[in-house]
Formats: sequence, structure tokens, C-alpha cells
Amino acid sequence: MRGFTLIQTERLLHEFLELVKIDSVSGQERSICDALKGRLAALGLTVYEDNAGGAMPEATGNIVARLDGPQSGPRLLFCAHMDTVEPGRGIKPVVGAEGTVTSEGETILGADDKAGIAAILESLRIVIDEKIPHGGITVAFTVREETGLIGARSLDPSLKATYGFVLDATGPPGDIVVRAPSQDKIAATVHGRAAHAGVNPEAGINAIYVAARAIAAMNLGRIDAETTANIGVISGGKAINIVPDTVYLEGEVRSLKKEKRAEHTALLCGIIENTAREAGTRAEIYTELLYDGFDLQEKAPVVQVAVHAAIRCGLAPSLTQSGGGSDANILNARGIPTVNLATGMENVHTTRERIRVVDMVDLTRLVIEITRSAGMF
Repeated sequence: MRGFTLIQTERLLHEFLELVKIDSVSGQERSICDALKGRLAALGLTVYEDNAGGAMPEATGNIVARLDGPQSGPRLLFCAHMDTVEPGRGIKPVVGAEGTVTSEGETILGADDKAGIAAILESLRIVIDEKIPHGGITVAFTVREETGLIGARSLDPSLKATYGFVLDATGPPGDIVVRAPSQDKIAATVHGRAAHAGVNPEAGINAIYVAARAIAAMNLGRIDAETTANIGVISGGKAINIVPDTVYLEGEVRSLKKEKRAEHTALLCGIIENTAREAGTRAEIYTELLYDGFDLQEKAPVVQVAVHAAIRCGLAPSLTQSGGGSDANILNARGIPTVNLATGMENVHTTRERIRVVDMVDLTRLVIEITRSAGMF
């Protein structure tokens, strides 16, 4: 049985198209933040912007908005992020005849994560207009999710909710991410010794060569079914006639098992250190746990809420795991049981990104049904 709330598809689509036209690459979310604060306030929510952006003049904080409920029951948290990846400036959305939204092709679309934002806004309108009873709703629109969940990590620790729902997963609506990895960041500076590349290269130690040998010795990519590793940044050198004396590397390790993550991070760091030592030089290495993983059981109430709502909407609920982190990682670590709901977005972080209008409608209906039925659990 599909949920009985009638979604205003044209209003939802119009909102989404307007949102993706607002430039909001990570660290530059001011315009969309102001627009969303206005929309939420107009709906009657209590809205504030926190100081996650710091003290810089153009910095932008997270939006936190509250709607008190007419009845006792669980407080729900709905979360999506405002920022996008590059190329994300001057987006021109196109609605195809088959009901699929894409960009013109030179940029991403921004469905990641403005489809989630649009669904939350439309859901709020309907919950308010239809006076759907609930125990209270908190909305969090975060900044700089794409650069390490920075906004969510800066959310006020006093933010409380019974259940959390992040709208930021790939897959069809009805897919529910209940398991996601933790992630380590690795940053290393490999030192060498400068020399003239043509006159006396023997006097130098080529830092780029040392770093390349270290990377060649690493096990990267898919390590096993639960673990991945990557070196994603390398920079160094000053000129082609100078033996480079430093090179900088950045990488990551993720795993659904924290023990595997820690073990592989230590392995990669050891390779860098040993390779530098064998070359007669040294490396400075910095590691940071960016976020913890989460693993919610099928019987967890927040999972049951999402599954029940999906069935009520005529969707096929599927409990899945993700290889990526999301704001759900941070919220779970904060003690708010949180699942990540699939939005229907496809080919994210590419110029082939797309989303079907019907999936945005189903996502909106799912959020409404979660609001309607959460008090049963």
C-alpha cells in the first residue's frame, strides 16, 4: 500500500531546481544558507545558524531548525548537507522528457545533497498543512560535508533527538544504510636533499622518487570486502633542474571494522617510514581519525521506523552498507541512532549525475510517513 499523502510534485521539482542553481561548493555555502533560513522561518520553524564556519567574514555555519510537535513522542532529526563538490558553479538543470533531471553536462547536478534538502522542505510543508501529529522535528542542514563531515562534527553537542535520518545515500528510496565505515586520514611529508639535477645529482636525495617507491609498495584500492585505502594527493618539487627535497602525500583508509582500519593505516605509515629510512632520509607522518563507523542492528528502533515507513509507502525496504561516510556517522557517534536514507541520486560527484523526479517524490513520502508513524516504536 502506498502512503496516502498527495505530494505536490511540481512544487517539489521547482524547489529542487531553484536550489541546485544556487552555488554552494564546500566552504562557500553562504547564499544557500541564507535562502534556506528564510524558507524554514517562513514555515514557522525556530531557526538559527551555529558558528561551525568559524570567525571568517564569509564563513557559513550549520542551520538548525526546530518544529515543536502537537503530541508527546519521539523527536525526529532530519539532516542533509548544503555543500556540493566541484565542478559545481553555474549549474543549469535540465528536466528530460522521461522525468530525469541532469545538468547540461559541464557541471555536477547537485542532487547530492539538494534532493535531500528539497524532500525535507516539502515534507515539512505537508506535515504542517495537514497537521500530521508528531513529537517534534529538528532539521539540520550542514556545511562542508564533502570535505570531511566538518559541519556535522561542529554541531552543538547538546543537540538531541530520539531518532535521526540523514538523506544522503545513493540507491532507490527504500534503501536504508545501517552500516558505514570509519575513516583515517594520512598526511606525510617525505624529506629528501636538494641538489643540482645536472651538475651533482649524486649529492641529492630525490624525495619524489622516495615517495613513489613507498606508494608502489602499498596495497591500495579494495583491500577486502570491508576495507579500502587510497593515496589521493601528491605534490612536491620546485623546478626540473633541482633534485626535490620534499614531497607531500595525503591518503585515507576506511573500514567497516575499526581494527582493520587501524591495522592498515599503521601498515601504510610503516611503509613510508621504512622507505625513507632505507633512502637515508626521513618522513613526518600525521594521522587523524576523521569519523567513527556505525553498525545498527535490524531490530534497532530507528531501523524499524524506517522499514515500517517504507512498507507503508509501497517501497521495498533494503538494509544496506556503505563504503563512504556521511553525517550519519557523526550523529551516531553523538548518541543519536541515525540511518542514512537513499535519495535516488545516481553518478554523484560526476557531470553525469542525475535523479528521477519520481524518486524525489517517493523520498518525500517516506519522510512524511516516518514523521507520521515514528511514535509507534
